[in-house]
Amino acid sequence: MRQLRGIVLRAWLALDGLRLRATSWLSYLASFLRRPSQVVARWPEGNVQLGPRVAIFIHWDRRGAVHEPVRHYLGALRDAGLSIVFVSNAGKLRQDAWAALRELCDVVLLRRNIGYDFGAMREGLEACTLPRPETEMVLIVNDSVYGPLAPLDETLARIDFDAADVWGATESWQRRYHLQSFFLAAGRQALQSEAWRRFWPQVRPVKSKYWVIRRYEIGLTRQLLAAGLRCAAIWPYRDVLHDLDTGLLGAGDEKDPLLASRRIHALRIRLATAGRNPLNPTADLWRQMLRARFPFIKRELLLRNPTGIEDVADWRDVVAEVFGTDIGFIERDLQRALRNRTP
Repeated sequence: MRQLRGIVLRAWLALDGLRLRATSWLSYLASFLRRPSQVVARWPEGNVQLGPRVAIFIHWDRRGAVHEPVRHYLGALRDAGLSIVFVSNAGKLRQDAWAALRELCDVVLLRRNIGYDFGAMREGLEACTLPRPETEMVLIVNDSVYGPLAPLDETLARIDFDAADVWGATESWQRRYHLQSFFLAAGRQALQSEAWRRFWPQVRPVKSKYWVIRRYEIGLTRQLLAAGLRCAAIWPYRDVLHDLDTGLLGAGDEKDPLLASRRIHALRIRLATAGRNPLNPTADLWRQMLRARFPFIKRELLLRNPTGIEDVADWRDVVAEVFGTDIGFIERDLQRALRNRTP
């Protein structure tokens, strides 16, 4: 009976994979029936002068709001001296959101949420004719994280375009090796490359997240590497794994629920690495990332914890220990989101 259940499960997974691939291809073909641009509003009109370092910030909110954590992140980008191109996939923005964005950003684009983050990235690059001759760096970020928990200069100082042409905050081996797209920095060598120019026109306004992840998020890194460009992570996956607290695997107070949850999580990571199963560094390794002064924490991890990370309740203590920073903007947003049952 157990063997039969295994056969049925494998068959179901295979069929589900075929369904995903088929529907993603249909979504891709349907994208040719849509206009390439999904922008519905822009501020300001016309050409805008931008500095040599430009951040493209991708946003989405069901109600068209720009909440406190987004304003915090935009302020950190501004304090770090970056020009900001804000691209919202919300389809609409509230009046107070427009007012806040005009104070913080150089360009604001409002578009329909078709093509997801990569559709927004493409439109941000195209609308502002990036890269320009004076562009030294394009930093692509989004609102999927809380932070930064420290001045952004500290993170940007770790980026060395002599060592690599494209930097991600983190890297992943899930599915295939790629830099995770919530924080990507491209230097002049990458921006002026044929591979970079060739990639973005391929990005279509598709409605399939599966397609976007496989073809665009993973595909960007793969195409750049194939062209001979160097891609690197500021916090490499294997370096972060080394910070796993092996002491948690030993004996301890079994009545302490927090210690027990940390021990279970540490054991799960050890088992995954021993079995060569790739982990998501921003979820499975959130504690190790923060200890390495990674200044972000995933919003979904705190709001939903979709993969059931056992020790995530410790996040406040770890942030206080490592950064000693005010987390009021995170607490207020969590309360708002849980109250409204929306991210």
